[in-house]
Amino acid sequence: MNPIDPLLTIAQVAELLGTTERFPRRLVAERRITFVKVGRHVRIPASALTEFITARTVQPITIRRNSLRRAA
Repeated sequence: MNPIDPLLTIAQVAELLGTTERFPRRLVAERRITFVKVGRHVRIPASALTEFITARTVQPITIRRNSLRRAA
């Protein structure tokens, strides 16, 4: 984590992911995302959120149409 890396609140992470606050809280509780505890507050580094999204991005499969046809 870069010292200049901004720390995001749970609400900010939820907004960026387009989810409710419950989802990022569950990610933290299950230790599925890197987080920082500042006193009793939980913050998620922006780089950790980027890594989380990148690791779970699924690339499309390209299939040629000819390979889908069956021989008669």
